[in-house]
Amino acid sequence: MEPTTIKFYQTGTFTVGNRLLAPEQRSVQADVQRCNSLNSGHRACQGCGEALGARYAIDAAVSSTGGKLIAANATGCLEVFSTPYPETSWQIPWIHSLFGNTASVATGIAAALKAKGRTDVRVIAQGGDGGTTDIGFACLSGMFERNDDVLYICYDNEAYMNTGVQRSSATPPTARTATTMPVGDHPGNEFGIGKNVPQIAMAHEIPYVATATVADLRDLEYKVKKAMTIRGARYLHLFVPCPLGWGSASHDTIRLARLAVESGMFPVFEAERGEITDVRKIRRQVPVEEYLRPQRRFAHLFGKSPDVATLARLQAIADRNIRRYGLLNTVADSASA
Repeated sequence: MEPTTIKFYQTGTFTVGNRLLAPEQRSVQADVQRCNSLNSGHRACQGCGEALGARYAIDAAVSSTGGKLIAANATGCLEVFSTPYPETSWQIPWIHSLFGNTASVATGIAAALKAKGRTDVRVIAQGGDGGTTDIGFACLSGMFERNDDVLYICYDNEAYMNTGVQRSSATPPTARTATTMPVGDHPGNEFGIGKNVPQIAMAHEIPYVATATVADLRDLEYKVKKAMTIRGARYLHLFVPCPLGWGSASHDTIRLARLAVESGMFPVFEAERGEITDVRKIRRQVPVEEYLRPQRRFAHLFGKSPDVATLARLQAIADRNIRRYGLLNTVADSASA
């Protein structure tokens, strides 16, 4: 499956319209027949990146499977705001698992479907970064190792937002959380800890691994649709800003997701069987400071005397990502573009 290149003849704007496109070229979200898998009435915060990401991803999966989809969902923000008992906003078969066993529950669903001979029904597992990179990590690794026929989607908002904004192993260095306060000689979260689950997934050499953000709808939909054409274990790591936990404006969710990519802090790529097959090049590189400044969780870096040394360390992380994944166009790339 190859991505479709769409050119919009607009300059000085990030607007992505659909009015001049043929129906087959339009995004799932632009289709009046979309299923609205996560429907209105949920209780997510205003500007919630996870709510957007879940609707975008699951709508794309429903579209590519003809509606034959079952989702298992870990405890966390997504589960809590979408299913306050006895109500639900989900318009698909949906199962709530414990915080740490979503991958195992999804594996069980896939095994039951296989036993019944139902190859037409596909399975998705969903969890936040806490339920994925921390509590559910062993079950997830087992799912990868067995190559179970499940697409696992991690909605990464970089902390335990549902339980009070505590640090997770996806929390970036220096970020303020309830358990990494901006005090002492090294305020905020420490450097050199945490884990990179997309790379760990690649180390399992599963059929498909990808990263994406809510800032690029077409890229996200393409990767979900591609994942649903593949059998075996698949992993999608989706970057979803959280206005409440990050201390950012609710209208900045998409902007921050875009800045995370354009600064190099969040590499967007695809990998198959442990090998990177495609990367999303940075369109307009911005300094890391431009991404950090709108977030109050990094406010301690921008006081009367900005912490220049720490900002330089964070910039070095972005620069390393750019080198590691080849996120900037080379001269050759530019000449052929």
